[in-house]
Amino acid sequence: MSDNTSKASPFQGMSEEQRIHLTRNIIAMLDDWKVSDSDQIKLLGVADNTRSRQVRSWRQGSSFLPDEPRVVEYIDHLMGIEDALRTSNPCNYSAGSSWMNRVNDRFQKRTPLAAMLEDGITAIVAVRIHLDCAYDWHIDTKQN
Repeated sequence: MSDNTSKASPFQGMSEEQRIHLTRNIIAMLDDWKVSDSDQIKLLGVADNTRSRQVRSWRQGSSFLPDEPRVVEYIDHLMGIEDALRTSNPCNYSAGSSWMNRVNDRFQKRTPLAAMLEDGITAIVAVRIHLDCAYDWHIDTKQN
């Protein structure tokens, strides 16, 4: 279900300071969604043996996310989800967090976050497709 086209890394051509800034923004987004540090590790696609204290390091700006294909793929989808939530609710920033934490029939009576944590990249892409009709169209045209 994932879009397997090779994507340029969002970190490509960035300075260390810019990579830290992007990392902090991504962690802040996940914090706004009320995602625990251990669950952030799952949603970011980083190595399973990554410890929760690493998330604190990213949040504080003392390090940045790894520039690895899996992490880049997860970040791309998470940023797409955030963008779609912001577009859907331009006057209410907290509505996105509420939506991510509200049970949804589309995700088998789970919250979108629970689905993403339990089902991984498949559900992350499904949430993005649900929220972003332009992305859904993009995927559909690639498959046909």
